Amino acid sequence: MDRLRRFICLGSESGTYYISETDLGIENAACIQRLIDDGRGVEAVKELITYSTEGRVAKDKPIIFALAFLARNSKDLKTKTAAYNALSDICRIPTQLFIFIDFAQNLSGNTKGWGRCQRTAISDWYNDKIPKQLALHVTKYIQRNGWSHKDVLRLGHVKPENQGTSVILRYVVKGLEATKKEYLKEDSPSNIQELISYLEVVDTVKHSGDKQQVARLIEEYDLAREHVPTSMLNCREIWRALLQHMPMTAMLRNLSKMTTMGLFPSRGDNTKLVVDRLKDEELLRKARIHPFNVLIALKAYEQGKSDRGKLRWIPNEQIRAALNSAFYASFKFIEPTNKRFLIAVDISSSMTHGGIHGTPQMSPAIGAAAMAMSTARTEPHYQIVAFSTDIRPVELNGSLTVQQCCLKFAELSEGGTNCSKPMQWAMEKNLAYDVFIVYTDCETWYGNTHPSEALRQYRAAMNIPNARLIVCCMTSNGFTLADPEDPGMLDIAGFDSAAPEVIRNFVMGHL
Repeated sequence: MDRLRRFICLGSESGTYYISETDLGIENAACIQRLIDDGRGVEAVKELITYSTEGRVAKDKPIIFALAFLARNSKDLKTKTAAYNALSDICRIPTQLFIFIDFAQNLSGNTKGWGRCQRTAISDWYNDKIPKQLALHVTKYIQRNGWSHKDVLRLGHVKPENQGTSVILRYVVKGLEATKKEYLKEDSPSNIQELISYLEVVDTVKHSGDKQQVARLIEEYDLAREHVPTSMLNCREIWRALLQHMPMTAMLRNLSKMTTMGLFPSRGDNTKLVVDRLKDEELLRKARIHPFNVLIALKAYEQGKSDRGKLRWIPNEQIRAALNSAFYASFKFIEPTNKRFLIAVDISSSMTHGGIHGTPQMSPAIGAAAMAMSTARTEPHYQIVAFSTDIRPVELNGSLTVQQCCLKFAELSEGGTNCSKPMQWAMEKNLAYDVFIVYTDCETWYGNTHPSEALRQYRAAMNIPNARLIVCCMTSNGFTLADPEDPGMLDIAGFDSAAPEVIRNFVMGHL
């Protein structure tokens, strides 16, 4: 079960979180098969539901693969039924549903057809949605992974259970005109008329060449970027309309694009709207965005060019300053773990060169300083040290900026990266810690003692059997220090927006 938790959170049983996407197949799911064989399939499904609903997973694919495996590879009817009943809990949007179907298809081998259980589950997925919500889903997420709603409805033999759902499914299969002909009557209920009106708007946006009309409809009906044809996404007025109701995460992701469109002059309503949102602490709290992710947005924005492609922009100074303020403001919304931390930051000169694998706009030095500062601002019990071949305590407090933290580490810059040193130093000083976190670039050198052995020695000497070690190699795309048989060790190859949540889950013993 511990291996299952690791698999659904990391995409691997081994104790390594890879920033890059990894291919998932039957060979990755040995722990799931053992749970099925031991009669614990239903228990495994319950664990998937818990981790999904509590938002503990870093990426969608591993947990969806696990669900598909339990649904398709189990001969136990209770397990199969439980897995299919959990489909709507874990696959909440069509993109996730299409991923599940794709995995289920691949796991089925040469078997033809979907079977009654899968058809029923797919049918329930569509029928369980409120019609307005379903209308948004089928128009926003039309197709992914080679699957479309039209394919799914045909293979799933989906039968609508109410008139609202009937309208939407008819629209998917037959189009707008056929839907209007069948359901739009003078005496049609108001909810049916509203649904058809929404579908008409979506169709108009899809086919209209009038940018002013499209912008007006986007704003009036709160349409998303996915509703807008690609040909329209080079229009300033379209982006202005999208911005009005854009969620915080989407706004951060699209700031650069909107700046290239000239949406943010030094003074103007759009600039004020973005700045006000970034300074609204209640919006930041509700968005639940980790400070590291705000920092990613800030670094991406202020560099003035995309890492891929040809986008170039001149950053708006007011927005840049607001992003900086949002970064520091968002620390107060992190819930402390109340564990005892030793944070060890590599001070070799290579930390200042190149970009982080998964976050290329940021150097390892800045990423490590930001994460160390995150601990200093949110946790009551911590010690921060700089390490190379030796250890030096560093005084960081919650009032320092990232730049000030970087300067403190830069003043101590040395060569060498002994990843065993933090545990050895803590043992020598007789200091009690629950969690060791090592931030380095791609150096995983150690002296005469392997880090896994140093951790075991520390546990025994200090009588802290559950002490944990995380090694974050920020520019690496693969390395091995963690003992795969030790649930208290974790390697992170690279560092992306999901990594802070992976660290938190590991610290709390959730994986």
